[in-house]
Amino acid sequence: VQLVESGGGLVQPGGSLRLSCAASGRTVTSSTMGWFRQAPGKERVFVAAVSSDITFYIDSVKGRFTISRDNAKNTVYLQMNSLKPEDTAVYYCAAASTIYLTPEFSRSQASYEYWGQGTQVTVSS
Repeated sequence: VQLVESGGGLVQPGGSLRLSCAASGRTVTSSTMGWFRQAPGKERVFVAAVSSDITFYIDSVKGRFTISRDNAKNTVYLQMNSLKPEDTAVYYCAAASTIYLTPEFSRSQASYEYWGQGTQVTVSS
């Protein structure tokens, strides 16, 4: 299984970015797909996940970020709007071979077997 992220970059506060995670070797519909992020000097943390038709978000991004899938392209997206400097981090895509229907498992890094290489998002004026 290979996950390749793209779409990161430098954006001003209040701006938007869309991250993409192209998957190969496993279909996104048969997986729990998650986004995590790691800010400088901090641990990697959960951001959002989609499992079956259920989505989960960390509280700090609710209403600003949207996770979605394009089944035909076998790709997962993270649309990020109203970006803040505290959103600056390396964003990682992850895939789990189990469909998790509860937030406890979808939010846990230990639930995911496959990880992408990460893409940098910098929010700064």
